[in-house]
Amino acid sequence: MVDGSDPQTVNSALSAASGLAQSRSYAAGQPPRVALEPDTWYNPDLKTSIYIVPGLIGVILTMTMVMLTAMAVARERERGTLEQLIVSPLRRGELIVGKIVPYIAMGYVQMTLILLLGHVIFGVPFSGSVLLLYLLAFLFIAANLALGLFFSTLAQTQQQAMQMSFFFLLPNILLSGFMFPFEAMPRPAQLLAQALPLTHFLRIVRGIVLKGSQLPDLTLELLWLCGILVLLVVVASLRFRKKLA
Repeated sequence: MVDGSDPQTVNSALSAASGLAQSRSYAAGQPPRVALEPDTWYNPDLKTSIYIVPGLIGVILTMTMVMLTAMAVARERERGTLEQLIVSPLRRGELIVGKIVPYIAMGYVQMTLILLLGHVIFGVPFSGSVLLLYLLAFLFIAANLALGLFFSTLAQTQQQAMQMSFFFLLPNILLSGFMFPFEAMPRPAQLLAQALPLTHFLRIVRGIVLKGSQLPDLTLELLWLCGILVLLVVVASLRFRKKLA
């Protein structure tokens, strides 16, 4: 039995298993003693689109959410409206949350469109709970927005904020498991990838969409996302406090 949600890994596994079966069953003039009969789960036809489309949800959300909020404070600094935030009665944490909340709805709209288009055009199934996916996606979207706000406190211009966002996107694509199997990466790269929100969200969205995973199956990824979100919100708030000073 093989997990067909990752066609690239399945092809390698079946090739190795087929070679092993042939080497064990070969005997001159005799029928094969071992026959390989693979049973492919979740993606029987091994369609690459079924594996890629759910991952695109995380990649697109990372790109747009980080970039939008990274430019938020930088844009106000360029326009000279940052002083209004400085003298406002809002606390730093309230200001950070206020910057994040409006973009969460935008993230949900993007995710819904990708799921619908993936199902209609590419035939991507949806085996799990829509409500569970949307609840866990909140943590992922909020974590990316908080990271974007942290970038905005470092950048002096919108161009710098955009460059930081693009610089962050490349490691996400390469290390998160979107393009390459996570288990095939070197151990240091795996440790670095654990700090990326996209790594854990890809496991969540592919687990729910393709395998019908429930909350107990995703507890570890949920804890990782919660920890990353809290850390990013705290760091962004502290950094913004320094800017106010």
